[in-house]
Amino acid sequence: MKYVLRVLYGAGLLFAGIGHFRNEKGFVKIMPAFIPFKRFFVQVTGVIEILYGLMLLSGRGVDLVRKTLPAFLYAVLPANINMAVNPKPVNGKTLPAWGLWGRLPLQWVLIAFAKRLK
Repeated sequence: MKYVLRVLYGAGLLFAGIGHFRNEKGFVKIMPAFIPFKRFFVQVTGVIEILYGLMLLSGRGVDLVRKTLPAFLYAVLPANINMAVNPKPVNGKTLPAWGLWGRLPLQWVLIAFAKRLK
């Protein structure tokens, strides 16, 4: 089961990280106004997600990911909150409010699972 969790988490992070580059403008839109250099941070977080995903999928560096991923997920939480409070179309689609607000508790689940990666 731990292997399945690691692979699913790794694939999800890899997919999300690639999304930062395929839809950079959409990720920039959801960032709170107080964050400077939005494009830079979208790219940095995308690289981090790609690296985390590859590490989990390869089984190398899992301890590092387990120790640092929760902090990373806390760091990106303001963008998720901003997206729920100030919804904007992403890829020309406005996401339903229930989905935007539903992401927020999911973030805590992801943090809890990150601490259990092996």
